[in-house]
Amino acid sequence: MTNILIGAGIALLFSMLGTPVWIRIVRRLGYGQMIREEGPEAHLSKRGTPTMGGAVFIVGSLIGYAAAHLFTGTPPTISGVLVLFLMTGLGFVGFVDDYIKVFKQRSLGLRSGAKMIGIILIGVVFAVGALNFPNGYDVTPASPRLSFLRDFGPTIGPYLFVLWALLLIAAMSNGVNLTDGLDGLAAGPAAMVLAAYVIIGNWQLRNSCFDGALAQNCYSVRDPLDLAVVAATMLGAVLGFLWWNAPPAKIFMGDTGSLALGGVLVGLAILTRTQFLLAILCGLIVMITLSVIIQVGGFKMTGKRVFKMAPLQHHFELSGWVETTIVVRFWLMSALFTGIGLGLFYLEWMPKK
Repeated sequence: MTNILIGAGIALLFSMLGTPVWIRIVRRLGYGQMIREEGPEAHLSKRGTPTMGGAVFIVGSLIGYAAAHLFTGTPPTISGVLVLFLMTGLGFVGFVDDYIKVFKQRSLGLRSGAKMIGIILIGVVFAVGALNFPNGYDVTPASPRLSFLRDFGPTIGPYLFVLWALLLIAAMSNGVNLTDGLDGLAAGPAAMVLAAYVIIGNWQLRNSCFDGALAQNCYSVRDPLDLAVVAATMLGAVLGFLWWNAPPAKIFMGDTGSLALGGVLVGLAILTRTQFLLAILCGLIVMITLSVIIQVGGFKMTGKRVFKMAPLQHHFELSGWVETTIVVRFWLMSALFTGIGLGLFYLEWMPKK
């Protein structure tokens, strides 16, 4: 528990104090956010707002993780390193995308093909690594099976597992990207899900199958405590960033942050064996992503738009909702989804009459 508190605290301080420094640097360099002309008119006033803020909480979480292990004298685990690799790698792809946008002063950065190649390469390294490095009980960070509260069903094999992991990574990173359309809208729900994974990692540690516990519901997770440390350090870093990203935002996370957040959430879900549970914990992100799919599919089939604009938050903007009202209400919905997910996770431990 000490390493969780140390890591989260240092990441929080770094992000909260480092973000205004980054804001000044970005302003001096002239790296301001580009705004799509076809978006809501209210967003045009945000043109030039400093961006690429995700770089701050990525670095903050890495520093917090390193400090937690340094101060407690415990070595990092392969599970923690894999999740941080996925987070940092996707964040780098997003950083390149953001840099092209601000350098060329356009709302589109990397071409979709180049962006997807970067995501695939990083995802494959993560997925392959997760199937290797067994511990003393011959348990690897991930297994080639699907999971909800733990692994279930037969193995899908290593090749299908890699494809499945890539699908999850692409879906969640793009989902967070779509959610990041209003000030603080992506950072708030992501922080809630990260907090849930701190709880999940601790619970899995206390009910591990490797410490002599033979309970029917024990967890065969390789490094649950270190995964909780990763979640805690990222949580602290995101909260420190959210202080400056809350409406009205002084800085945007950009694709740098949204891709990194999607990566860390998927990484935690795969290695804690809670892949399908992530869809419930991230219910708001899933709902916003579905709104885009429905809008595009509906328009192609009928020629009519289901929503005034997609993603969903822009529909409510065009319906006259104030931005802060949308953000707070969506945060409340996210808290509800996260609570439901944690309730389901704990449900099997409820006493049975």
